[in-house]
Amino acid sequence: MSAVSTGSSSRPLVVTGVHLADGTGTDLAIVDGRFVEVSDAPSDAERIDAGGLIALPGLVDLHAHLREPGREDAETVESGTRAAARGGYTAVFAMPNLTPTTDTAEAAQYVADLGRRDGSCEVVPIGAVTKGREGHELAELGLMAATGVRVFSDDGACVSDSLLMRRALTYLKPYDGVVAQHAQDPRLAGPGACAHESEISGRLGLGGWPTVAESTIIARDVMLAEFTGGRYHACHLSTAESVDVIRWAKKRGINVTAEVTPHHLLLDTPHVETYDTTFKVNPPLRTSEHLEAVREALADGTIDIVGTDHAPHAVQDKDHPFDVALPGMLGLEQALAVVKELMVDTGRMDWATLVERMSATPARIGRLAHQGRPIAVGEPANLVLVDPTRRATVDKNTSASRSRNNPYHGRELPDPVELTVWAGRITYRR
Repeated sequence: MSAVSTGSSSRPLVVTGVHLADGTGTDLAIVDGRFVEVSDAPSDAERIDAGGLIALPGLVDLHAHLREPGREDAETVESGTRAAARGGYTAVFAMPNLTPTTDTAEAAQYVADLGRRDGSCEVVPIGAVTKGREGHELAELGLMAATGVRVFSDDGACVSDSLLMRRALTYLKPYDGVVAQHAQDPRLAGPGACAHESEISGRLGLGGWPTVAESTIIARDVMLAEFTGGRYHACHLSTAESVDVIRWAKKRGINVTAEVTPHHLLLDTPHVETYDTTFKVNPPLRTSEHLEAVREALADGTIDIVGTDHAPHAVQDKDHPFDVALPGMLGLEQALAVVKELMVDTGRMDWATLVERMSATPARIGRLAHQGRPIAVGEPANLVLVDPTRRATVDKNTSASRSRNNPYHGRELPDPVELTVWAGRITYRR
C-alpha cells in the first residue's frame, strides 16, 4: 500500500458485478477521475470483478488529527492518510492543534499543501477559533475563510468564553463557516479529569469527568447559535444528556449538527479498570446507558455523523500513569468496521444510511462539494469497495499509522475495505 499524490496518473478502471448501497447491482467505469458509462471505458482499462462487494462513496472524516507539522513522531500527513485510505476514506479534515497552530491563512495553506504533496486522500485544514487555541482572542477567521476554510475548532480545548463563542458564530456567518466545539467546561472537568465520574473513577482514584461538563456547554452553545443564526457543530458527543440537548435544538430549528466517535459507540468504562492508557480519551469512555443513547441518536439522525477523532500518540506520550498520559485513540482504520458491527449488522442502520452518516453529511457540513457524492455517471470517482462478510482480528502492529494506540487491538471486527479510490486513483488495495 503506497500513497498516491493528487498529481499522479490514474489508469481507467472498470468494476463489474458490484452492488450499490441501495442493493442495486451494476457495473462501474472510471476515466480521468470521474464515473463514466461502461461503454466509454477504453479497452485497456483495469478490470476488477467485484461480485459480492458493495460500492460506497468514499468516506469523509470531519475530525482527524494528523499531527504534522509539529509531532511527526506520532503521525504525518503521509502515514495518517494511508491509514485513512485503508479505512475507506477519501477526505479528512485536519484539526488545528499542530505546531504552529492552524490559526492563520498561511498555516492553513501549509496543511493543505502537505495534503496535496503527500496525501492518500484529500486533506482539508480546520482553522482554530482562537489564537493559539488559548481561548482569549479570535484567530484570523476571515483570512482563513478567504482561503476556503469552512470548519473552525479549538478541539482539545473548549471555547468556554460565552462572548468569544458568540463572536465566532456571528463572524463566521457571512462565510458559511461552522464552529466545531470541544464541549468541556474547564471548571467542571479541569486538567485532572480523565475518567467518567462514577463509582469506577472513585475506586480507581482517577479525576472524574462528569457528563454535565459536556452537556452544559452544548446547551449554552446551541442557544448562542439560535441567537446569532450561526452554524454550530458538537464534536464527539458522549452523553445521553448531550443527545437530549441536540434533539431539543433540532426540534427548535437551530442550525446545529453533532458527531459521535467509533470508540464512544463501542467502548465503555470497564476498559479503564486496567489503567491501560490506550483507553484514555477525551471525553472519557462512558457507561453502557450513554453508549445506548448515542447509538440510538446516530440511528435516528439526532447525531448527524461519525467523526473518528483519530488521535495518534507516540509511545512515550502514552507510557505514563493513566492521569498523566495524553488522551486519544486511533480511529481511521476501524471506524467503518465499528459502525458496520454495531449499526448495520444489528439492523439499526442500512448501508444507505451509513453513507449519509459517514460520507454525504460530513461532506455537506464541511462544505466539501465534490466529496460524499452519489456513485453515478459524471460524478467524481471517490469510492470504497466493501466486503460485507470479511472479518479479522485487529493487530495494531500492522497499522498504517505511525502510532500504536489502537483500542481495538486483539478484537475481532469486520474488515470490510477491499479497495479505495480517490479522484479516480487507487489509494488502497487489499
